[in-house]
Amino acid sequence: MIGLFIIYFAVVMLLIASQWGIFSKAGKPGWACLIPIYNTIVLLEIVGKPWWWLLLMCIPLVNIAVYVYVYYLLAKSFGKSEVFTIGLLLLSPIFFPILAFGDAEYEGPAGS
Repeated sequence: MIGLFIIYFAVVMLLIASQWGIFSKAGKPGWACLIPIYNTIVLLEIVGKPWWWLLLMCIPLVNIAVYVYVYYLLAKSFGKSEVFTIGLLLLSPIFFPILAFGDAEYEGPAGS
């Protein structure tokens, strides 16, 4: 049981560090990833969407489509392909660190 908790904690810390790195690469403050709701607003700024898209993320079923599209725009903002978007959606603990700590450069908001 303790081992499972340690693995879970390590994955959560990896995802937080990855989001911090993604925010920093995009010229946003890294600490913003630690604040609920605000981190989503910053993510929307990175991909070039207005803050009110946060309201769309609160509507059941619509939120799934919005998150898929936001992840698509995030991949495009860093010059990655649609296949990378699938990786972000299905294998987040692997693909978010690749985006944050790899050689991907922020190219500007893809949703503008």
